[in-house]
Amino acid sequence: MTRALRRAGRGFKDAVAVIAGVLAVGVLRLLRRMNPDRIATATTGIASRIGRWLPEHRVGRANLAAAYPEKSPAEIEEILRGVWENLGRVTAEYAHLDRLWDYDPARPNAGRIELAPGTSERFVQLRDDGKPALIFAAHLGNWELPALAAAAYGLETAVLYRAPNVVPVAQAVRKIRTLNMGMLIPTGIGAPVKAATALEAGKHFAMLVDQFYYHGADVTFFGRRTKANPMIARLARHYDCPIHGTRVVRLPDHRFRIELTDAVAAPRDGEGRVAVQATTQLITSIVEGWIREHPEQWLWLHRRWR
Repeated sequence: MTRALRRAGRGFKDAVAVIAGVLAVGVLRLLRRMNPDRIATATTGIASRIGRWLPEHRVGRANLAAAYPEKSPAEIEEILRGVWENLGRVTAEYAHLDRLWDYDPARPNAGRIELAPGTSERFVQLRDDGKPALIFAAHLGNWELPALAAAAYGLETAVLYRAPNVVPVAQAVRKIRTLNMGMLIPTGIGAPVKAATALEAGKHFAMLVDQFYYHGADVTFFGRRTKANPMIARLARHYDCPIHGTRVVRLPDHRFRIELTDAVAAPRDGEGRVAVQATTQLITSIVEGWIREHPEQWLWLHRRWR
């Protein structure tokens, strides 16, 4: 009887997942028919109103209180409101990823995309130097856009991503990303091998590095100890290739600024090899600096400290 109930429970969950997946894919298709700017504006209010009732809101509040002990509860709530608004915009914009890139070098400030000084030149250099490189990013602004920039510049890049658990949604997400982002590597036990293979083929490997990683390197983030994914540092140690950071800053009027940094000077050990923990800390500190500039644009809603 118990076994039958378990099977029935699993079957019910699977059915719910399929229904949820079909609905999510339908929403994505519906959003594609709408004006991206209008729907992004509409979703900011919806996300902020709904978000404050979700458990993630409490997580975000606790994270912000720990990171900014000097801020008042009202200031923290104001940042959280911005976090939900940014997430709402990202959700709406996701359905239009293939339509967001409009950067024109001849008119660099005319479209929704602008590049920070030196970024265009760095993309060209990475594309043309014939060498692999590592690129780290964070959940800032619309964090999907740097991959669009790489594709627009013809930069061969392999991107690590986390596939949604619901199969129909995962398939739809992969289709959207593949059309605009090149090679995709799903997270999992085989990801480091696939990343290494991409580097050996001369590609550039990119990943988000700002979430808690159980088996990661010990780092300090906003003055508190936590763990971060050391994959970038480990690959740099093995292949001795340069490390760059990239971020997106959301601007007024549905615009974005994309930045690709100069190569980061990775700390070395006594043998001259890249030091994994110290390099992971350096990357974490760079990301912290980015977040401090625009805290309302970072995804504070996950448990960064455990």
